[in-house]
Amino acid sequence: MDVCFVSNVIYPFITGGAEKRIHEIGTRLADGGHDITIYGRHFWDGSTEITHEGVTLRAVAPEAELYEDDRRSITEAIDFAARALPPLRRRLRNDEHDLAIASVFPYFPVLSTKLASLGTSTPVVTTWHEVWGDYWEEYLGLLAPGGKITEQLTAKIPQHPIAVSGITADNLAAIGPAREHIEVVPNGLDTEQVRTAPRPDTGYDIIFAGRLIEHKNVDILLEAFDRVADRHAVTLGIIGDGPERDRLDRKRDSLSHADRVSMLGFLDDYEDVLGHMRAADIFASPSTREGFGITFVEAMAADCTVIAADHPDSAADEVIGDAGFLVDPTVDSLTETLDDVLGGDRPATDPVERAQQYDWDAVADQAETVYQRAIDGSW
Repeated sequence: MDVCFVSNVIYPFITGGAEKRIHEIGTRLADGGHDITIYGRHFWDGSTEITHEGVTLRAVAPEAELYEDDRRSITEAIDFAARALPPLRRRLRNDEHDLAIASVFPYFPVLSTKLASLGTSTPVVTTWHEVWGDYWEEYLGLLAPGGKITEQLTAKIPQHPIAVSGITADNLAAIGPAREHIEVVPNGLDTEQVRTAPRPDTGYDIIFAGRLIEHKNVDILLEAFDRVADRHAVTLGIIGDGPERDRLDRKRDSLSHADRVSMLGFLDDYEDVLGHMRAADIFASPSTREGFGITFVEAMAADCTVIAADHPDSAADEVIGDAGFLVDPTVDSLTETLDDVLGGDRPATDPVERAQQYDWDAVADQAETVYQRAIDGSW
């Protein structure tokens, strides 16, 4: 099959989760003999069309700033969607692709992909990593209604929707397509890369990795750690950066055991993050919002005991199953479970075994099956 992906950013030139998913699935499909093209912005040097790891990268817009004031730029998203429409429409009209796949965020490229497909036989597949709903109010404040309306309109566009988790599929069904029409194909990771990542010279007993934003609840982790550190000779490493960094630095400094907590910031090398997970015994994340939660899978593959928040806006329960522990997103609940795990409790299922089902090879096989069904008309 001949498949094109539409994404304003392309891995490895931009290294976010959505574009990495396209790269990992796309390169494996290309290795399997399929023709894969990605339409995006020109973030690489040289020609506007290159082949990278067997995949054709086709720039339909110049490089641009993606963020304004720590938020994704609406202007950039509209600009890319407008620039992508004419070349994509021309190629779909010429039947160059059997399938067009648009990563949903930042929404407008989904509209241009659908418009490009009108009058052709090319089905449009969308990949939903999250459904924000009321989270728009936290993200945009007074501008939240605009975000909500855009998300809802995108959900109602005729499409073949893929969600990365069951909870995302359920949330999508609440604003758009019927639940039975939504396929679930999870995110993944390279389990071999995790197993071989070099451990750091200095490791930590407990680790957190993620963007330092409010719903990650790192302040709850800091307080819970301070309590268990009264009884256990343990250390905590916090990997990540974000708008909560200064506040969390002050929180760390106020702890009784501040000397055992290291704020490591953002680590440029992905393998450094994996190495810290391999060196740790526990990965703790009381985040209440996870459309999938790839760090849970990475930590399981690194043979960490995962402790995550049980919350209706988090896919943690679905992702870790009984290969980790779920807690209420409170200091008391997290403290109790940290105590239990440090005392020797282990999950019922081996975390490494659980993580294997999310290996990119397995995920790419699932995606290939779903893509073929869209082309065949059996979806």
